[in-house]
Amino acid sequence: MRFILIVFLLQFSTALLAKSIAHNKSSSVRIKARIAIVIDDIGYRKTDQAALNLPGNFTFSILPHTPYGKTLAEQAHLNNHDILLHIPMEAQNGKKLGPGALTVDMGEQNIRDSLAASFDEIPFAVGINNHMGSKLTQLYRPMAWTMRYLKEKNVLFLDSLTSQKSKAGRVARYFDVPELNRSVFLDNQLDQQYITQQFLQLIRQAKNSRSNTAIAIAHPHPETVKALTMLIPLLAKENIELVPISQLLPAPLPTTDKLASIVSD
Repeated sequence: MRFILIVFLLQFSTALLAKSIAHNKSSSVRIKARIAIVIDDIGYRKTDQAALNLPGNFTFSILPHTPYGKTLAEQAHLNNHDILLHIPMEAQNGKKLGPGALTVDMGEQNIRDSLAASFDEIPFAVGINNHMGSKLTQLYRPMAWTMRYLKEKNVLFLDSLTSQKSKAGRVARYFDVPELNRSVFLDNQLDQQYITQQFLQLIRQAKNSRSNTAIAIAHPHPETVKALTMLIPLLAKENIELVPISQLLPAPLPTTDKLASIVSD
């Protein structure tokens, strides 16, 4: 009965979504939207392997120096998936961070050394996104040191936006680091109905944004894998392409004068 209810909700919501999109866009041209879905928190559990079997161009974000992280990253990389490093960053709640973490008491060399060790483990990573980080991403100096390193590596930064006060994207742009922002968290609640609603929100954001793109973050929970396996076929019906995160980077713009400075904390 619960499964039937979820299917009905999905069909009903899809119909409403299609009607809304048709009303807001010209019916003569269907612009293909693109989304990226990043599966975070991979590395501590052998069962994270199940996420690698999801159908489509998923991006996988690996926690550094974890029991299964390197092995799973190599498997996903061999299957042509984009790989990110999911770098732990200090949170407001003081939650334990794990290896490879960046904290507010670290100097520039400490941050560089920590990032270098993470990239040494997974050298094919196309960039990083923050694990937690609601405290660190609000601070200019550690973000500046981080972005300077990423610029030298020529890799991207995806802001997970764990804080609405994050300065990470702003600082990344100052250092000319390719940057993107998370649009939707898919599985803050491990319930198929909730994940379905968030997935439909992702579709709406991709369809209605100026860039026709959106980015979701999810996690390798069994409930998430099951729900996404059911939901992914919906993308083709909605003229949406699931792409690796690196394909959502904007085209380089002509060089312009930068701001004279960024106000630091």
